[in-house]
Amino acid sequence: MKKLVQVLGLLPGLLVSGLLVSGLLAVSPSPSAAADSPTLDKIKSSGAITIGYREASIPFSYLGPDQKPIGFSLDLCAAIVDRIKEELKLPNLKVNYTPVNSSNRIPLIQSGTVDIECGGTANDKKRQEQVSFSVATFVSQPRWLVKAASGVKAAGDLKGKTIVVTQGSNAVGFAQSVNAKEQLGLNIVQAKDHAESFLMLNTGRAAAFMEDDILLAGLKAAAPNPDALLFLPEGYAKIYYGLMFAKGDAGFKRLVDDVLSKQMASGQFDKTYAKWFTKPIPPKGENLAFPLTDELMARIAHPSDAVD
Repeated sequence: MKKLVQVLGLLPGLLVSGLLVSGLLAVSPSPSAAADSPTLDKIKSSGAITIGYREASIPFSYLGPDQKPIGFSLDLCAAIVDRIKEELKLPNLKVNYTPVNSSNRIPLIQSGTVDIECGGTANDKKRQEQVSFSVATFVSQPRWLVKAASGVKAAGDLKGKTIVVTQGSNAVGFAQSVNAKEQLGLNIVQAKDHAESFLMLNTGRAAAFMEDDILLAGLKAAAPNPDALLFLPEGYAKIYYGLMFAKGDAGFKRLVDDVLSKQMASGQFDKTYAKWFTKPIPPKGENLAFPLTDELMARIAHPSDAVD
């Protein structure tokens, strides 16, 4: 009986304590979206977000007929901007666009000049030491593009010839590796961007252009005479694309990945993909005819930023 009295005597205190805890839980706000995100903090304080885009990475990010950036990656980033407006309660958030290229895109992210790059950038372990990536938004592989009239039918036919890659692209390392492994004796020239690389191929200053297959497909489709260009049969390692942003920003990555993962689960991602890869696109209404691959469908089913 004495023990029962002691327990009953403690109940008022326990009840008060419990009510206090419950009250604290009730009034405590949920963690802010910007709580552990320097990028979101900056966006909130400035009232603006800066998106990096590519000028010639069809269909991911390029200049449309009105010279404004459009593309698959820009559409994905538009959904991310909408979430940021909602999370930060900034309906009038200003969106600034900054052109980037293969050479300066990582430094511009690192310096904070660009908040998120919405282009066609490959995620790899070396780059992960400098920046972070979203879950994969595309799976590609490096290929060779040549002029149909050149007589080049396979990579071995390029022996001793000048080939072009875009400065800062993963293709630089792939071309060097293929050159060494197959002892091709290539003269590897680096152009400043994809447009210049493509120009070098078309003007005969380079016998081949190595780049990710989809980027080459976009350039080929937009050419005055697409049939004058052809892919060599060789394909190399799988490349996973992602949206790129500052390293170590857990809050921003969580927001970006959540937006993309929910779009993948709802089917919206598939619709956006079809818009840019299997239907006519600006500026000339070309159709890349590049349906979802098995590799990308696997990542849509199980979103991940892992690389091989």
